[in-house]
Amino acid sequence: MNFPFSEPENTAVITCCHIIDNGADILYVSHDAEDGMWQFLCGGIHMQEQARVVSLNEIFKLENTVSELANMFCGYTAERKNKSSKWKIKKK
Repeated sequence: MNFPFSEPENTAVITCCHIIDNGADILYVSHDAEDGMWQFLCGGIHMQEQARVVSLNEIFKLENTVSELANMFCGYTAERKNKSSKWKIKKK
């Protein structure tokens, strides 16, 4: 599958240790309005020290269903209940 995002593959994004270290599913995605930053999270509550910075391509390789969100506008979020659920996109 080709990289679907308009941003470069090496774009820095925020994720959590649960996804990177423990293989948790990505259940919450935010494309921030203020700075265009992407966040890919497991849906839990996080402490600052649990944050990780990785490339957008690394997230795409971990979970290619995020490709469905490649055109999500800044200021929007997407959530799902589990990996097999459809994304629900809404304005922040």
